[in-house]
Amino acid sequence: MPVGLIALALGGFGIGLTEFVIMGLLPQVAADFHVTEANAGWLISGYALAVVVGALGLTAAVTRFERKPVLAVLMVLFIAGNLVSALAPDYPIMMAGRILAALSHGAFFGIGAVVAASMVAADKKAGAIAIMFTGLTAANVLGVPFGTMLGQAAGWRATFWAITVIGVLALAGILALVPKTGSGETAPGGLRSELRAFRSGQVWLSILVTILGYGGMFGAFTYIAFTLTEVTGFAASTVPWLLILFGVGLFIGNTLGGKAADKNVDRTLLVVLAVLVVVLVVFALTSGNQPMTIASMVLLGGFGFATVPGLQMRVMKYASSAPTLASGANIGAFNVGNALGAWLGGVTITAGLGCTSPIWAGAGITVLGLAIMVFAAAAAKKHDAGRPAAVDSSTADAATELQTA
Repeated sequence: MPVGLIALALGGFGIGLTEFVIMGLLPQVAADFHVTEANAGWLISGYALAVVVGALGLTAAVTRFERKPVLAVLMVLFIAGNLVSALAPDYPIMMAGRILAALSHGAFFGIGAVVAASMVAADKKAGAIAIMFTGLTAANVLGVPFGTMLGQAAGWRATFWAITVIGVLALAGILALVPKTGSGETAPGGLRSELRAFRSGQVWLSILVTILGYGGMFGAFTYIAFTLTEVTGFAASTVPWLLILFGVGLFIGNTLGGKAADKNVDRTLLVVLAVLVVVLVVFALTSGNQPMTIASMVLLGGFGFATVPGLQMRVMKYASSAPTLASGANIGAFNVGNALGAWLGGVTITAGLGCTSPIWAGAGITVLGLAIMVFAAAAAKKHDAGRPAAVDSSTADAATELQTA
């Protein structure tokens, strides 16, 4: 395993921690800044929206630069945002710090996925992307619980100081361990070249599958605390430990999903999305049973995040001539899916459909994602079947360069 992947994973760990740890610290933050918890919740929503903006706008702005220096600058931006959050004297400055840190999120994962894939052989690219995203899963499994404990023991600002230190370590690792442009890869070709990747219908289909497939899982997860306490009957004090089990599922799913996607991306996504629908339906039907709920949470995390390496790899595969902006756009799509799932789950609860309704809504969204994935895989297979059986080697190489199938 290239050691540069460790530096990228550490950066992913810090970014994931920044995104999710605030959920456990909202009461303290709200009390400190004298705002309602609903207003404090905008520190989460504002972050998510800024991720989408950064994933598209910031990635587009830096496509003509070498990727390693760009990753370093993005990590500096991340460090600055968390430093502002740690020092924030009031709510508006805190929001500014959150937005500043979030702008680096989408671009870092989008460009980092391209760099990670370039470090390894062609049959190990999804696995390399999974290693980078391991930092994000570790943030959920270990970082969020311990970050919350640190904030409760030493004040919420201590957590953001710790994240700032993690950012500094990740920056040092990127500068020391990440190759200049992967494995001797030439510099990216500029914005116009990157935009041409969006002419591919498969790129758009892949992004849509990301929104719906990941959004279904996140819609169910957003309101999971209400399900656990009000339907399953767990005490509120047990919820953090149950979320760790969910995080364990994320970690396992990310690792195995990356290995499976290296063998066959489309088949992996079709199987994982189909099983995810089943898991969501079973979870909704058995949420009153505690052992079944525990099993469902682990499986929800596992199959929900097993899609991530494959979804990211698929976009890069069909934008292979200029993958950077498409990769960043897909990171934004994950956050659009987060917002869609959370919004639809909130609509069902507000409509009085009960605390299991977000799970049913998540299952419905995932079914749509699976249907689009079936269509996309069939279209890709038909395209492959229609290719001439015999072409000269230079044409074959060019076709593979432009669109690997």
